[in-house]
Amino acid sequence: MIRAVVFDVGECLVDETREYGTWADWLGVPRHTFHAMFGAVIAQGRDYRETFQEFRPGFDLYAEREKRAAAGKPEWFGEGDLYADVRPALRQLRADGLWLGIAGNQTVRAGGILRELFSSNVDLIGTSDDWGASKPDPDFFKRVAAVVPFEAGEILYVGDRCDNDIRPAGQAGMHTALVRRGPWAHIQWKSAEAKNLPTLRVEGLLELPPALRRLNGVEA
Repeated sequence: MIRAVVFDVGECLVDETREYGTWADWLGVPRHTFHAMFGAVIAQGRDYRETFQEFRPGFDLYAEREKRAAAGKPEWFGEGDLYADVRPALRQLRADGLWLGIAGNQTVRAGGILRELFSSNVDLIGTSDDWGASKPDPDFFKRVAAVVPFEAGEILYVGDRCDNDIRPAGQAGMHTALVRRGPWAHIQWKSAEAKNLPTLRVEGLLELPPALRRLNGVEA
């Protein structure tokens, strides 16, 4: 039985298109140019943070986040940046009796925003900055397993990346769901990992409730 569902943040719950656009603006790079380089870096299997290095060698993402905040342009996302299926999917999963969590590679500032948006809807909000461990480090998923009140095999971790989400969560003994949105999922979707590793492959989050009912033998 799957008793808990834990969601990644970026490109799972939150559409990061606008936020990456603000980074292009900060760098003084046309947005379409930044997005093209971002996709190229991902397609080559490189760390997405290398995108910034292509435009500004020596770029320190943490330091630049602080500079943006000091300039009155901090990282931010809100209700309008959530994918349209997020709220109805959470409501249905909760109605089906599932324990819900959010856990991803996010800053303390982003964690605060997540709590404003979701504290009344989920049982857990955890971030890499909170825990001192970032995906795909196994310690991140050990923390997830430690705070969810069920066994690892009763947890479904939902994410958009094979490398950061599906593979390490599976290695931690969890079930996984790969959602097809955002640059990583679209680039990785036809790979062997994307086809074989996840417990579920979904086009959107509204596919999760009926799929989980079937997995749990609640719905034929």
